[in-house]
Amino acid sequence: MLPLSKNYTPRLLHGTAPWHLLAIVTITFWGTSFVSTKVLLNHGFSAVQIFALRFAVTYLILLAARHRQFRCESWKHELLLFICGITGCTLYFWTENTALTLSPTSNVSLIVCSSALLTMIFGGIFYKSERLGKRQILGCLLTFTGMVLVVLNGKFVLKLSPVGDFIAFGGAIMWAVYSLVVRQLNDKYSALFITRKMFFYGSITSLFIMLIEGREIPWQNFAEPVVALNFLCLTVFSSLFGYLIWNKVLKQIGTVLASNYAYAIPLITTVTAAITLGEHITAVAIAGALAIVAGIVLAQFKRK
Repeated sequence: MLPLSKNYTPRLLHGTAPWHLLAIVTITFWGTSFVSTKVLLNHGFSAVQIFALRFAVTYLILLAARHRQFRCESWKHELLLFICGITGCTLYFWTENTALTLSPTSNVSLIVCSSALLTMIFGGIFYKSERLGKRQILGCLLTFTGMVLVVLNGKFVLKLSPVGDFIAFGGAIMWAVYSLVVRQLNDKYSALFITRKMFFYGSITSLFIMLIEGREIPWQNFAEPVVALNFLCLTVFSSLFGYLIWNKVLKQIGTVLASNYAYAIPLITTVTAAITLGEHITAVAIAGALAIVAGIVLAQFKRK
């Protein structure tokens, strides 16, 4: 790692340490969500049913928590929140799950996680305050390299699947769009209001896709504790707390640097799968984990 000069100070020392910790907590929620989703898939639920139901339940919980304000101050803001809901919720999960049925998991993981890199590029183009220095760019690229090593986990075989890979890249674009659009609203509305409105639009569009799919929902499977517990984890931790905290983190530490934490999602998933499903972790994945941590730390240093 490059030595720190007196012109650089860690952002962690400027009162943002709690938000970096919350970013790690959120990424942990999202990293473990893949295992919970796999459990529900194995119990008869379709991918569309899973994210449509979790969005709807999350919205109802948020509505119960705050229901005084229903509309935004302007139709422009309402449109922006609609874009956030359809990109950050519906289209992101639809493209990711669809791509998994057409391309190898390693391809999808690599391409979808490139959303952080896209956010860094477009954030620097559209927002002057989000432009990174050389040290931060180096940290982001180091983290991206570590993410690649974790996803491959010692299996350096990538199969070209044009349709699935293209759809996965669409998911990366959707998440980058959501991250950059929601930035415009963070100073105008509370994280709770933004998250509730996002899930309102995400629920409507997701339920519409579920109706088009036409599959019967296996409601009786919720009687099984493992199904109920994993659905609860997806709803409360991954959706409710995950998005609520993440929207606040984006405001506090910046969209680009916050998105850099997304590279750690495959790491969390790999560790969780190793613990719960007995999957093997190789030395390559461990090296990737170290690179992710080093890159994230390096990226948090910014010129005074």
